[in-house]
Amino acid sequence: MHWCPRCRGVLLSPGKVDAPAAQRNYHWIARRPDHRARKAAAATVRAPVGPTPRYTEIPRWGLLDAPPAPARAAERPLWGLAASRDVLLVVTALAFLVAACAEYGRYLILLRNRTTLIPNWLLVISDMSVWVFGVIAPLCALATALALIAWLIEARKSAFAAQGRRDPRRRWALVLGCLVPGVNLIWPGVFLTELLGSAPDPRAQRAVRIWWAAWVVSGLILVGATLWRDASTLQAEADGVSFTAFSDLCAAGFAVLTLWTVRLLEGRDLRGAPRSAHRWVMAADPAEAVIAPVQPGAPASGQDDTERADSVETGENAQEEVVAK
Repeated sequence: MHWCPRCRGVLLSPGKVDAPAAQRNYHWIARRPDHRARKAAAATVRAPVGPTPRYTEIPRWGLLDAPPAPARAAERPLWGLAASRDVLLVVTALAFLVAACAEYGRYLILLRNRTTLIPNWLLVISDMSVWVFGVIAPLCALATALALIAWLIEARKSAFAAQGRRDPRRRWALVLGCLVPGVNLIWPGVFLTELLGSAPDPRAQRAVRIWWAAWVVSGLILVGATLWRDASTLQAEADGVSFTAFSDLCAAGFAVLTLWTVRLLEGRDLRGAPRSAHRWVMAADPAEAVIAPVQPGAPASGQDDTERADSVETGENAQEEVVAK
């Protein structure tokens, strides 16, 4: 062939066209299309294999497969107020305790004033402490009451939801039953009793009853302290100061009792630690014989009838003495 069938190039050689194969000065060699690239790669010096490539962070190229975001819990608007319940109870107890100390300080000043004049600066300090803590303590009690109502609503909602039910009482009924004077001496105990369920824990039920009775007594003490402030005589006013201090102490103790009750309903103790259950098991030691039974021995050989009878009688007497002992 004188022409390339692909590119139509000339295939002639400087030699004769009709020369035999032995006299031709060229020969055809078949090569792969990438023979030049393979030749260059063979001539390249290979570098030693380095460490395995790794990423110090998630690559930013390609598809970003972010982990699924956790499901957000449903927002509960009253949970934030209910979470501050324990702190408000402690603050309320301390506020009423300081208010009681201020009232007792005023009572001591009244006793001292019967025979001695009181300095003006001491009266100013007493008046300011009685007035300031007499306002702060009820405000703390009101904030604590709102937090406890929020906790009661959320606790009842969770308790009935665990049973597959809804709270049968409306939210406004719970709020009014706990805040309206007079009726709030009855309904809070009813609401807490319903919170315990149909098969309540005996300890929790007893705690609720104790709290309910203390709540009624606290209400009566508050009414008595309020009426005593309208006393007309000096002695009645002094007794009113003492009774107000006593009512402040009762309020502080009731705040601590409330904290113990709500934590007990949550399965915790007064300090907030999880309450461990105690199981009492009746255990008895195996019965042991205090005195071993006495067995009469056999008479020795060669003993006459008289000595044998005496020995038997002595053995019986000894056995009777042992049994008597």
